[in-house]
Amino acid sequence: MPPVVGLTYGERAARHANPAAKALLETMERKKSNLCVSVDVSKKASFLAVVDIVGPFASLIKTHIDILEDFDEDLIKQLKELSVKHEFLIFEDRKFADIGNTVSLQYSSGVHRIAAWSHITNAHPVPGPSVVSGLAVVGLPLNRGLLLLAEMSTQGALARGAYTDDAVRIARARRDFVFGFIAQRRMEGVGLYPGETVDGEEDFVVLTPGVGLEAKGDALGQQYKTPREVVLEAGCDVIIVGRGIYGKSDAVDIITAQALAERYRKEGWRAYEERLRLHKS
Repeated sequence: MPPVVGLTYGERAARHANPAAKALLETMERKKSNLCVSVDVSKKASFLAVVDIVGPFASLIKTHIDILEDFDEDLIKQLKELSVKHEFLIFEDRKFADIGNTVSLQYSSGVHRIAAWSHITNAHPVPGPSVVSGLAVVGLPLNRGLLLLAEMSTQGALARGAYTDDAVRIARARRDFVFGFIAQRRMEGVGLYPGETVDGEEDFVVLTPGVGLEAKGDALGQQYKTPREVVLEAGCDVIIVGRGIYGKSDAVDIITAQALAERYRKEGWRAYEERLRLHKS
């Protein structure tokens, strides 16, 4: 594995120029949590309830704001207040995938005005470097950060091979704004041309979806890996968990959800600490 996996999150925060990357890594170190909870519910009240329940255990809350049927400005106000209360960052999983001018407008404007409240967002590299440029125009002045989708956790995903190589090359050219990936493995050194070498300062934060306490899959093609597989064995940094914590219905069992969030937090952190010991021995 690259040497970066032997560094603490705090040490890595000092290496990042992007403010959102620094804030995320510092939050992870402070809260002893590499857990991101994906809150995918469709009602405002349930959404805010889940965020309040899991917020103390997570360093990052991931949203799909466009699935909320009763979205309003008050929801964003309360989400931001919960972010301060529980000390987590917000990651809107928007997956931008259009030309530069269009994504600039989608990011800054419209009903959701994502850039105004989401510390981190992401994009498909399908349109090429222009998708990053268009988002950076909006995001950089607000101290936001971007993740690129280099790989996905679903069966049969097309994000692999040359596509992943090109995603990393795009990120490498814009490390001021792109600080990491949605992926299943580390990306340092991926996509290098013949004769190129890895920059010693290259340090991409890798967030991995499809994490469960048991390795298995679901009927819709999602493939699950354990926190140990993701953090220790693959060297990724953040585990993304959703339904495995708060269930599939809008009626959330608070005690169960809190217990599961804490269990995932502990499992993720234990794998990270074991990774550090392994690379310092």
